[in-house]
Amino acid sequence: MKFVIFASVVAVALAAPQYGYSAPDPSANYVAPSASTRDAVQVIEIVPILRDERVHEGGRYSFDIETGNGIRASEAGSPDGPEGAVVAAGGYSYTAPDGSLIEIQYVADENGFQPQGAHLPVAPAFPHPIPQFVLDQIAKAAEEDALAAAESRNVEPSQLYQRPQ
Repeated sequence: MKFVIFASVVAVALAAPQYGYSAPDPSANYVAPSASTRDAVQVIEIVPILRDERVHEGGRYSFDIETGNGIRASEAGSPDGPEGAVVAAGGYSYTAPDGSLIEIQYVADENGFQPQGAHLPVAPAFPHPIPQFVLDQIAKAAEEDALAAAESRNVEPSQLYQRPQ
């Protein structure tokens, strides 16, 4: 009986992990197989997290994150929207492959996601004023539509259809 207990203790001791996990070396690059081609390899860069602050209090939240390769993101939100919808505001920035800094500020509320940034496209201003004859034609079409809608309300249902047999 003592031998069985001793063997059990030894088995548990041997089954315990022998080596603890250590964080990867942030200065090292790791090579992994690439999914795009069979023989190619892909270098994976380990990017350290410099700041990661998160707060969540009674429906309100905020986070602020910064990585070692220049990515930054922050957001704050609360359920202050209509019918308790979450309203959020924040921004993020990163360096594009061409070396330019991309910065986005945004608001997300009942009107949707509304980003703002210097690199985002903007619709051009209308190049010229609308001529008066076009405005007159639009007004005339609106009057005709209103008149047709008023006349169709006073019409009785058509008698051309017969009862199904």
